[in-house]
Amino acid sequence: MREERVLVPAEKIEEEKIKARIPILAIVGRPNVGKSTLFNRLIGSRRAIVGDEPGITRDRIYGETIWQHRKLRIVDTGGIVPDDKALIPSEIFRQARVALEESDAIVMVVDARTELASPDLELARLLQRLGKPLFLAVNKVDSLKQEAAAENFRTLGISELYPISAEHGTGAAELLEGVLAVVPAVTDADDPDDEHRSRAERRRDKSQSGTEAASEEEAAAEHAGDEEHPDEEDTEEAEPETDTRETKVAIIGHPNVGKSTLLNALTGSSRAIVSPIAGTTRDAVDEVIEKNGKIYRFIDTAGIRRKGKTHLMAEKLSVVMARKHLEAADVALLIIDAQEGVTSSDATIGGYAHESGRSVIIVVNKWDLIGPGRKDGKPAADRTVFEEQARHALKFLEYAPIVFISAASGKNLDNLLKALALVSDERRKRISTSQMNKFIDRVDFDRASVPYRQKVKIFYMTQSNVSPPTFILFTDKDVKLHFSYERFLDNQIRKAFGFVGSPIWIKNRPRRKVELSPRKEKKRK
Repeated sequence: MREERVLVPAEKIEEEKIKARIPILAIVGRPNVGKSTLFNRLIGSRRAIVGDEPGITRDRIYGETIWQHRKLRIVDTGGIVPDDKALIPSEIFRQARVALEESDAIVMVVDARTELASPDLELARLLQRLGKPLFLAVNKVDSLKQEAAAENFRTLGISELYPISAEHGTGAAELLEGVLAVVPAVTDADDPDDEHRSRAERRRDKSQSGTEAASEEEAAAEHAGDEEHPDEEDTEEAEPETDTRETKVAIIGHPNVGKSTLLNALTGSSRAIVSPIAGTTRDAVDEVIEKNGKIYRFIDTAGIRRKGKTHLMAEKLSVVMARKHLEAADVALLIIDAQEGVTSSDATIGGYAHESGRSVIIVVNKWDLIGPGRKDGKPAADRTVFEEQARHALKFLEYAPIVFISAASGKNLDNLLKALALVSDERRKRISTSQMNKFIDRVDFDRASVPYRQKVKIFYMTQSNVSPPTFILFTDKDVKLHFSYERFLDNQIRKAFGFVGSPIWIKNRPRRKVELSPRKEKKRK
């Protein structure tokens, strides 16, 4: 019987947010008036790309802020030009309408340094017809003279007018206080998800807190390695705990391979703008789905291309942000266009994921166009041959599973989600010290071809961290492990314990001699 996929589309997620009484504030306006700058200012981080070029923001972007112990969910939208029928502007308008319909209050942003235009009047009338609390933020007010000129914008008919400077933060507090005065009050204590979220964050901090947690665990491992006779019978495992952590999944690849189409297919919505124009996605767009009790946050990133291929500042920034979101993710879906095959760009992008320690799933998209059932009259491509070619081009990702899909038709998405569940679990898997020591006893290290000066004797081995799995060897020499030795040990660990889809990091620690107290030294003699 076919397993039914449980998806939580964007609309359902936002409905649940509203039911949880977290009010939503939508920021709208014409292009290049400073909406994204205001959005970043209100949420306190550089979530949206900001630049002088008009039309940088296209998809809607969400963030949360807490002001005076009250929560507010904020959505940034692309610049609205209501009468523009071109593909990208019309899609931006559609995304903005979704934000307006789900919002509890709306802020229309205008530029104090420009004259009122007909699109401003048309947009103001459209917003007033919605019947929701409406605020006018006159941006780029940096002097008393401009503050006086901001009063001219009252002709738009919006009574709640706030002169602000999003870049410098002037007036942002007054705007937030005005918004919070008319939306439902939600404090930290009112949020039913707080306790659950804090538990998940504590578990995430415990396993993925970066260098501080890793250094603590490594120190503990070194202390254990100092023991003369580690307890080989210690087979006690931690009790299994229900894993409610959110898995962040970055969708990466070069432009026009189908990343946004895949996000929309997985979430069952039109969350991201899709077009044949390369570079449509600029800001990272994220959405959440739930599958068999597991929560996945999919992040659609901008297409990563070489520096020489990016010309506009927005394109350069989008590539930088894509790399940033990749490094913050747990799993990367490397999307490859089946029609193009594996390119040098795919190998470069896959290298970014591998080097940053992300787990990887290689996703061959558009397989329906060249595989069985293709309609152009040409012979169908052989999946086995294609996979062999992909493995050869991406040798460093030999641990990554390959899934063939069609994002446009939704074919084989179930297989992709199954692979994702496996890889996310394998990434967080921990092997006990006793198992690792038994593993060492079974491995024939003489098979590893290593130069004599870099040969080491392993006394002890432990897993110091997860996400990615990190192992520490306690050896007799303080030398850098030879790459062939690391590769041999990597293969042996995978053969014994799996770790599908995840890179394995191996570190060498020379074992310190244990200095006994004089009394113990005397007894030993």
